[in-house]
Amino acid sequence: MSAGRLDRLALLASVAALAALQLWLRPLLPVDETRYLAVAWEMWWRGDFLLPWLNGEPYSHKPPLLFWLIHALWALFGVSELAARLLPVVFSLLSLWGAARLAQRLWPQQAAGIGVLVPWLLLGGVFWNNFFSLLQFDLLLVLAALLAWHGLLTARHKPLGGWPLVALGIGFGILAKGPVILVPVLPALLLAPWWAGSAPAPGWPRWYLGGLLALVGGAAMALAWAVPAGLAGGDAYREAIFWGQSAGRVLESFAHRSPWWSYLLWLPLMWLPWLLWPQLWRAARGVGVGDPGTRFCLAVLVPALLVFSLISGKQGKYLLPLFPLIAALSAHWLVTAEREGQRYRAAFVAVFLLPSGVLLALLPWLPTGPEWLTRIQPLWGLALLAWGGLFLFLRLPLAALVRGAALGALLWSAVVTLALVEPARPAYDLATISRTLSALQAEGRAVAWLGKYHGQFQFLGRLRQRIEPLQARGPLRAWLEANPNGYLLVNYKTSQPEIPADLRLQPYRGGSLALWPAARLRAQPHWVDALPGNA
Repeated sequence: MSAGRLDRLALLASVAALAALQLWLRPLLPVDETRYLAVAWEMWWRGDFLLPWLNGEPYSHKPPLLFWLIHALWALFGVSELAARLLPVVFSLLSLWGAARLAQRLWPQQAAGIGVLVPWLLLGGVFWNNFFSLLQFDLLLVLAALLAWHGLLTARHKPLGGWPLVALGIGFGILAKGPVILVPVLPALLLAPWWAGSAPAPGWPRWYLGGLLALVGGAAMALAWAVPAGLAGGDAYREAIFWGQSAGRVLESFAHRSPWWSYLLWLPLMWLPWLLWPQLWRAARGVGVGDPGTRFCLAVLVPALLVFSLISGKQGKYLLPLFPLIAALSAHWLVTAEREGQRYRAAFVAVFLLPSGVLLALLPWLPTGPEWLTRIQPLWGLALLAWGGLFLFLRLPLAALVRGAALGALLWSAVVTLALVEPARPAYDLATISRTLSALQAEGRAVAWLGKYHGQFQFLGRLRQRIEPLQARGPLRAWLEANPNGYLLVNYKTSQPEIPADLRLQPYRGGSLALWPAARLRAQPHWVDALPGNA
């Protein structure tokens, strides 16, 4: 078996092992993962694959591509949590391959060396390998950006082959997460005269005409869904998908507001452990920005980071489409600086693992924090200390060291998962209470939620009836009067709220959930006054 095939098998086995561990131990996380599966489930049981639904209302916050892919798997294998949760793992594998192929096209003279490094650099980043099993939209956006970038490189020499790929990437990106796909794609298109090195055969006017047609084609793909969905969803839904969501996030975010400089702090931390590798920075200093591959990466990274920083809503996952280019640049620097027979120290992995091990061993004795921290086994910290100690003495060739460092980061993620997820699981696993709510609705009892409801129970309980969100005392009292046999879910911010001892109580995200019979609240109205204002 060839070395290249062995490397690919090792990569696949590493992804499969970590994904299996994460999916086995980690429940669906509220509120995002439970919400997205709730939308897919409600579309499924309604038989409405045009309009996303959540808790009986059109859901305008995300386009439908991820939901459609979940439906495709459910059509093949039946409705299941596992089938849906395997999707992001597949997205990650495809992204690793697409990023490696992109880097090889950017630096064809270094294709062999770069093609080996890029997937391991990406997978070894702790943010990537802790994110790739989460059911989110961002890895789908990474794939769309990679498709568009490949199309741009192809369009330089084969316009008829390249521009359709750009259009597909833009169209899929919009259907995955909206117009944000233009942030990593449009700069590469517009700045082509800077990074390409020479004009394409038809000339720059035709290049920009082709780019305009690709934009129109991608927009047409999205509009083929958005126009009929907007007509079906009504005025409020139509305004949200065509303007409200995109403009609101740019001008004044609905959530996740952070200072403009936040990404300058987050991005380096998201590139651990590679950030700590002195050889990488020495290699970067020895490489200029004159080659087309480096300029292509910078033509995307600098404008995209600037635009993302100006957008008021910020989360680390929004930067994921940039990581294939960061990995490609890093691989190019390392291969360029590599000398025949050179062996590299792996101490930077120990610098990452050893403090993590100490922190993990000390977590059970922290004076503050959620109660489940006290149940962490300190031996997991000792495991990281032992593993980190090995890297203090390793000296390996470049490819072997990158692979070993990535495996060290994967083991870090595995140990953290084993140490933290099991103690924290009861506060995030909503399967039992979701089945309880399903049984109540099957008996004809109404269920309400005090506060803003995010669909946490719809998929896990396979609910087909609405859970009524009540965000003010007036509607709450009216609902209690109208539903004397109903039940009210209340989210308390403490794990030990002052409530009657016989009420069902479940840990929930640092607090707890209580299931109140409406009849009891009607009979004892002082408990209504004691409820939290918004859960």
